[in-house]
Amino acid sequence: MPAADAPPVYRLLGSRIPYVEGPLKVTGRAEYTDDIQRPGQLVGRLLRSPWPHARLRSIDTTEARALPGVAAVLTGERYPTPFGVLPITHDETAIAVGKARYIGDIVAAVAAVDERTAEEALAKIRFDVEPLPEYSDPRTGTEKVAEPIHARGLAGSNVQKEVVQHFGDVDAAFARAAHAVRVRGTFAGVTHAFTEPLATIAEATPDGRLTVWSATQVPHYLHRALSEVLGLPMHRIRVVKPEVGGGFGGKSDPLPHEIACAALALETGRPVKMLLDREDVFYTNHGRHPTFNDVRIACDADGRLLGYDIEALIEGGAWSSFGTVTTYYNGVLAMGPYRVPNFRYRGRRVYTNRPPSGAMRAHGGTNIRYSIEVALDRLAEELGVDPFDLRERNALPPNSTTVNEFRITSTSFRECLAAVRRASGWEGKWRKLPLGRGVGLGCGFYISGSNSPIHFTPKMPQSTVHLKVDMDGGIAVHSMQADIGQGSNTLLAAIVAEVLGVDLDRVHVQRVDSDVSPIDLGSYSSRVTFMMGNAARTAALQLREKIVRGAAGLLHAAPEELEVAHERIRWRRRPEEGVSFLEALHAAMENEGALTASGAYQSKPMGGTFKGARAGTAPAYSFSAYVAEVDVDLETGAYRVPKVWAAFDCGRPLNRLAVEGQIEGSIHMGLGQVMGETMSYRGARLFNPSLLEYKIPAPQQMPEVEILLVGADDPEGPFGAKEAGEGPLIATLPAVGNALYDAIGCRFTELPITPDRVVRAREQRRKEGRPWKGA
Repeated sequence: MPAADAPPVYRLLGSRIPYVEGPLKVTGRAEYTDDIQRPGQLVGRLLRSPWPHARLRSIDTTEARALPGVAAVLTGERYPTPFGVLPITHDETAIAVGKARYIGDIVAAVAAVDERTAEEALAKIRFDVEPLPEYSDPRTGTEKVAEPIHARGLAGSNVQKEVVQHFGDVDAAFARAAHAVRVRGTFAGVTHAFTEPLATIAEATPDGRLTVWSATQVPHYLHRALSEVLGLPMHRIRVVKPEVGGGFGGKSDPLPHEIACAALALETGRPVKMLLDREDVFYTNHGRHPTFNDVRIACDADGRLLGYDIEALIEGGAWSSFGTVTTYYNGVLAMGPYRVPNFRYRGRRVYTNRPPSGAMRAHGGTNIRYSIEVALDRLAEELGVDPFDLRERNALPPNSTTVNEFRITSTSFRECLAAVRRASGWEGKWRKLPLGRGVGLGCGFYISGSNSPIHFTPKMPQSTVHLKVDMDGGIAVHSMQADIGQGSNTLLAAIVAEVLGVDLDRVHVQRVDSDVSPIDLGSYSSRVTFMMGNAARTAALQLREKIVRGAAGLLHAAPEELEVAHERIRWRRRPEEGVSFLEALHAAMENEGALTASGAYQSKPMGGTFKGARAGTAPAYSFSAYVAEVDVDLETGAYRVPKVWAAFDCGRPLNRLAVEGQIEGSIHMGLGQVMGETMSYRGARLFNPSLLEYKIPAPQQMPEVEILLVGADDPEGPFGAKEAGEGPLIATLPAVGNALYDAIGCRFTELPITPDRVVRAREQRRKEGRPWKGA
């Protein structure tokens, strides 16, 4: 329902709404997967490959099966059906079949009476393997190889996906350009580092049903994958999502351990719990792709952008995961927030014998945005203009279309630029602070939900919300949207309460349970606020109509003569007269019993007709402009970020508390990638699979953040809202990179930017005899 139909002033929405589950979480009473205990529960454990690439000639489980207390031992041949989050790239198996593809690949699973017995059983499994060539560098996998990691690699290579797109005439644009710059970016892989480890419980019961409790962002996709791999119809499988302690994309695939755990439950007829330790989580990964990108940007003498020419080589690890989408996103998400009339992109995603890469917060849009924003700063320097002025000159206008046919509805990008320029005191700082201190600008653009669903059959809405209210006046809300800590349950409750005019404590969001929750596609691609929010509003409006009709009968009025107020239904022209919400509800129930309502959301068809046209299309987009300030120790190269000013366009912020929390968390995550986080490898072996060695920013490294929520209502968003879950991360990285250039005169195109790299860059500048700020 368009925001224009909503009342202009909201009682709840737009304020700072505490999370409805907050009291349970802070008192330790919220139930996570690991808190659940089932009678007769077994312990599930996984055996992981020590080989980067090996053919599994034989596996002997005789000794392991004979061990007292062992209930089941599984290898890949028992459930060999491949799966994956995208139906076009099913190349994962619950347990390795035929060969192991990376150090950490699951090669066997055990269920036993206790942890010690399970670990002892794993140690008794014997393998006969044939070592195969190791491919740990994606650059070596772009041509035909001796032993492809997957048979589906293109033309005998390890290339999983190649995308080639060209709009306009890029060569002609560069030929007539007054200025052109080039940035070659190199980005290490990073992982999600969510707090709650991966955990699953599965129970097969005598009635022929299987119940799976799991820490997942995508209950519906897990439901589908369990059915496909285990050979059970979906109606015999029940998926329950308890509370989830963070995901950031790392729980947005159906994962092998979830299916292995369910398989063990089927084999034993007993409940099985599988709690992964942190090392297991690192090997499961699905984090941000290590990337090499090459960005060329051309403009005319007035600073008008003429064209982009982009190449990206991204390392996929052992499986496809979301990789096909990521390969497209590395190109198409370069299209905003600027108008680009000519665009060419070639992207390749290459399998390697390393843990799989996948969807991590703002996947596909983060690394390419860094290179583009650094290139734009270089272009501004060549032109002799302020970086803000260059970006403002090229900003996408509202109600426009990009060259690759993205539909842009609302955008307050220019307002973001103006707000952050003013708040940061840019004019008095840029190029004016002493050596070692600087400010930098970075901008961003991201989707508010993927317009195109992953599964095309059967056709169904992308989000559905059911409401039920009975004589007690409590409103039960059912939806398969996955709250993973971002506050979507609170938003769901607040939207229903807003439309019905009731207190928030009347609204009870039910736990996700596939037996009773209508399908929502899950928590990924920043889709929940837009899609679930619209579905919830539609359902609440249906329910409101029924309750208003009940009040109309009591007041002897026509429904259109009445309006909803706080816990009341009243006359529009005599607002002092009316009935209570409960009175109206009971009247509405008189002949119908409990009232129910259902709302659904399906985005409109959009995009072109060329191959890959749907990739990156969205019902709306968020926009951002950040300024970061840095302070560099000129001797050691260590630096800190004392403050970030973050202007963000999420349309109307429906819960300011949640939006501000998402922006602050995104900045922390972005700082981790730019300042030091990296998955460190020697060949195919991961050297830091623990939070002791994988360094996320400490609390004292978190800067002061000034948040500027700038945005007009989106015409199609629920109450005018757009996403604020992933987009807030993107601008952080280039803002810091460009601030370092302002501070010490060194451009950085390899992330993370660690102190040793800062020292080496300064030494190189001195050797070249290029002073900066007088030094």
